[in-house]
Amino acid sequence: MSFWRVLLAIFLPPLSVFDKGCGSVLIVLLLTLAGWVPGIIGALVILNNPKYNR
Repeated sequence: MSFWRVLLAIFLPPLSVFDKGCGSVLIVLLLTLAGWVPGIIGALVILNNPKYNR
């Protein structure tokens, strides 16, 4: 996970997981709408998950 991805996950969580698939973007978007911190946590979890790394 690059430094720029982490910064993007902090400021725009749904945009940081855009290349991980539609489901990931939707989940992070809903978490971000529920609260900014859950969106960041969700984005970082998805970015750190080796299953989603291509």
